[in-house]
Amino acid sequence: MNPYFPLFVLLVIFALVFVITLFRSIRVVPNRTALIVERLGKYSSTLEAGFHVLFPFIDRVRYRQTLKEQAIDVPAQDCFTRDNVQVRVDGVLYLQVVDPKKASYGIRDYATATVLLAQTTMRSVVGQLELDSTFEAREQINATVVKAVDEASDPWGVKVTRYEIQNIRVSQSIMDAMEAQMKAEREKRAEIARSVGEMETKINLSLAALEEAVNLSDGQRQRLINEAEGEASEIVAVAEATALGIKKIAASISLSGGEEAANLNLSEAWIEAVGGIAKSGSKVILSSDLTDLRDVVGKASRMINK
Repeated sequence: MNPYFPLFVLLVIFALVFVITLFRSIRVVPNRTALIVERLGKYSSTLEAGFHVLFPFIDRVRYRQTLKEQAIDVPAQDCFTRDNVQVRVDGVLYLQVVDPKKASYGIRDYATATVLLAQTTMRSVVGQLELDSTFEAREQINATVVKAVDEASDPWGVKVTRYEIQNIRVSQSIMDAMEAQMKAEREKRAEIARSVGEMETKINLSLAALEEAVNLSDGQRQRLINEAEGEASEIVAVAEATALGIKKIAASISLSGGEEAANLNLSEAWIEAVGGIAKSGSKVILSSDLTDLRDVVGKASRMINK
């Protein structure tokens, strides 16, 4: 056996170890990834995306951190509202590592820590709200959790971007009570809407009746005014015609034979008037003055002469 064979084998082993170590010292870091390098057990540097060479047997990659935004599921937990109603809430927490060194040395497991902190903050926030407000204040709850967790996780080099509530569950008895309450609320709104509609209908009808009455009164007033104006115009026209007739009669009397014509006309009118007084089957009593034609004509002649 060759006495140098064991030495040769040992040299081959050392060469293989050296080559493997040399290859392991070459690191290509992908994008949005950071490597935490320790030199002899102490923090040395943070390797970002690109090509890097480490010192063999001295440098060691201790932590590997992703710089991408991460979505972490927050398990469901039981919370009590301010009115002592138990609800079960779960959600999703979104965070991002902004300082790989702090995320590696500031805390052992930042993901678990942020989830536990989000659960604690959620219980505190829900405990300040009533059951009805819990369903309506999702945005407020999310903002409060994000603010509290982000401030607490700042020493860990973690940025909490947002928190979203997935589900808020209550017991079946509470669901039945809420459904009954919502049904009563809908019925109340329906009654209010119906009463408002009836009130508006009555108001519209009364306004229509008022407007109709006003229009009728205006029309009646205008009709009376028109009738009065027509009667006044008629009276004026009759008076003017009468005056014109009297003037013409007076002018005719002053002519030759005018007085005899007037007496004749008056006599005819008197005979016609007296003849129309008495009708068949009736008795009429007249004054002696009215039956004497000669006396009536004489009085009329004297009036005409005057």
